[in-house]
Amino acid sequence: MLRKKKNHKAERGAFPAERQVFKLAPGYSSFESEFYEALRAEVPILDACFGKIERLTNDFRLISGEKRAQAGLDRFSENVKVGVSGRSLMTFADLYLDTLLTYGRALGTIGIDRRSRRIKGVNIADPTLFKAVRGSDPFDVKFKLNAGEREVKLPDESKWFYTTLNPSVKHPDGVSLLRGIPALSEILMRIYECVGQNFDRAGNVRYAVTYKPANEAEMAFAAERAGQIAKEWSEGMASARSGAVKDFVAVGDVDIKVIGADNQVMETQVPVRQLLEQMISKLSIPPFLLGLNWSSTERMSSQQADILTSELEYYRRLISPVLRKIGEAYLRLEGYGCGCTVEWQNINLQDEEALAKARFYNARAAVLENGVKGGN
Repeated sequence: MLRKKKNHKAERGAFPAERQVFKLAPGYSSFESEFYEALRAEVPILDACFGKIERLTNDFRLISGEKRAQAGLDRFSENVKVGVSGRSLMTFADLYLDTLLTYGRALGTIGIDRRSRRIKGVNIADPTLFKAVRGSDPFDVKFKLNAGEREVKLPDESKWFYTTLNPSVKHPDGVSLLRGIPALSEILMRIYECVGQNFDRAGNVRYAVTYKPANEAEMAFAAERAGQIAKEWSEGMASARSGAVKDFVAVGDVDIKVIGADNQVMETQVPVRQLLEQMISKLSIPPFLLGLNWSSTERMSSQQADILTSELEYYRRLISPVLRKIGEAYLRLEGYGCGCTVEWQNINLQDEEALAKARFYNARAAVLENGVKGGN
């Protein structure tokens, strides 16, 4: 008994393969760190948020406890090697904060040249290759490779520094700033994928040309006339590619319609904005810093800027000990016994006029207060 073979080629032509959509695997929580970098690449607004946070946070200078060591400390801060191609402590702070925000933890080390006994650079480890666990002492931290349960002992713990973001009892090794966003991002990318598919189907306009014979005499030549109409229509559409305009002339009842013109594309502005609002609220970035023209009052924008300032101050508190440790290591190797502090520049999210008014009001209040105390 012969069986009719299926036309797989026709099936593939009728149902094109589904495009690859960014989708998280089930149970992704145990492999969260593997998705964060891909998540930032798939959703540009997340990467923009991280860039804004890093540029607004890292503006500092190391201040030595001894004035004669300040010039050398400034040169070291500007020229120290960072990894393979980076230079300056500012570059290191950007990479360290980026790693800390993305993965929830950051581990770095100070490289010392054995011959010259000078710092040759600072480096940051890949946080996806290890995890931090508690040791026998509640204040002791040990590291294990993600590929196994073997503990990795740091060669010289005094040269290493380790920072966690938002640690808790269940997550002592910190949590990423992107925690909770992958589920929203999956829905957002699904909407964008559907929008692209709709434009593939309806954006390139296609026409349906229908010829209806009026009587039996025309029915006899229906096939021949349909072929002529199809030929002339194809030539007219092809001539438009070269910029020429060619009219289509037909005799009889010919109906031309645009395929899909009556269908309405689903509105996506509201759900997309709702998803973006959830993401941006998690990252504490005001929408106007990302170029989003959402309606907001001047007072609301000022309050959002104040909230962002408090978030940036928190990140500065996290990386200040690391910067001090690097600066003090340089001073010790140079023969200085003093320490150093991190002097952060003011976070300026307001215009100069508002800052000047604030300084004026503060100075006026101080004068009035001193006058009241002097009168008493």
